[in-house]
Amino acid sequence: MLNVNKYENAMKELYGARAAKRKAALAALAEEFEDRYGGQTDAERSAFSVPGRTEVSGNHTDHNRGKVLCASVDLDVIAVAAPTGDHIIRVKSRGFDEDVVDLHNLFPVESEKFTSAAIIRGVAAGLLKRGFRIDGFCACTDSDVPKGSGLSSSAAFENMIGTIISGLFNDGGVDMLTLAQISQEAERDFFGKPCGLMDQIACAAGGFAMIDFKDQQSPVIEKIDFSPADNGYNLFIVATGGSHASLNAEYAAIPEEMRTVAAFFGKTFMREVTKEQVVENAADLRRMASDRAVLRALHFLAENERVDLQAKALKKGDMAEFLRLARESGLSSARFLQNSYATADEQGIPLATAIAESFGSDVVCRVHGGGFAGTVQAFVPTKKSAAFAETMGKVFGGDSVTELFIRAAGAKKLEQDR
Repeated sequence: MLNVNKYENAMKELYGARAAKRKAALAALAEEFEDRYGGQTDAERSAFSVPGRTEVSGNHTDHNRGKVLCASVDLDVIAVAAPTGDHIIRVKSRGFDEDVVDLHNLFPVESEKFTSAAIIRGVAAGLLKRGFRIDGFCACTDSDVPKGSGLSSSAAFENMIGTIISGLFNDGGVDMLTLAQISQEAERDFFGKPCGLMDQIACAAGGFAMIDFKDQQSPVIEKIDFSPADNGYNLFIVATGGSHASLNAEYAAIPEEMRTVAAFFGKTFMREVTKEQVVENAADLRRMASDRAVLRALHFLAENERVDLQAKALKKGDMAEFLRLARESGLSSARFLQNSYATADEQGIPLATAIAESFGSDVVCRVHGGGFAGTVQAFVPTKKSAAFAETMGKVFGGDSVTELFIRAAGAKKLEQDR
């Protein structure tokens, strides 16, 4: 069985105070792997970790070739894996049935759409297309990234499959951006869900990252070393309830309306338009499109600039300026982007924001991710964190509050102690 004691230092580096808990989870996973797939030597087995992510700024900017600020978090997907040499991938994820994928067929399978098997097949296909070696392996995975939390559990799983293949067969040679792009392609072309690239990059990169999507084929990624915890603040995600099931039209309308405004100027994306152009032509734009479309265009333009300013504040270690801009971002999403709620009887996001603000002006709370329903993100002074978590738990449920820490390492194969 995999000797998890050999990962003592790696676990401490990844998880800090949570190292003992995650080591226990890895030990349980190693035992499950032994029961299901045992037979290899300890040297043939490897452990892997891929973090979830949180969006910090750049709300609904990436789909119009804008900039985003995001960060990897300490909640992650872990895996124990070993090569099999039979050109078949077998993956058993905790709480789900085993996926079995024959690598002799690396084309999309219609009956696999919207399943994890489609992701596995798609990632393998993307790696092979780029000249990487692929082969069969068996793996057990487990995740403490809450589903539906906006922390990208799906992107973390996609990156995990690529990280395992990179680590087992390619000496870890699949770089961060390639891994993310392959994961995106797998979700889009095999799983069947259109998606951007931010989630996959954020899970792969580690730490804070500013991503510029001006060139979507070669986005510019700048990593930033910063920790809110080292600056007296705790980071929370609060799940406010509410269902995304009927909100597809709401989400789709945001990029469509932004592109409608861009098209007025003969452009494809809002990134190609200036704020001055929108303001000067607002009268014609509101007749051609709608008031909301103009507001969403103005949100994009201001938010894109705000990402640069927040990244600059982080690099200077200026927590106060960063928080001022984070509050601006949340207000812009609520007022101009208008993605805090969709119906009159389901307004968990503005309710959570209002309750957070009752703790004082030094607490910053904003919509997290796509919006309309789901989660908020809050930066809370450490001295107020316990009371904040208790109050939010009473309002939205005991398991609704998740404290996050920024994780420096992205997707990786764990190194054993020497």
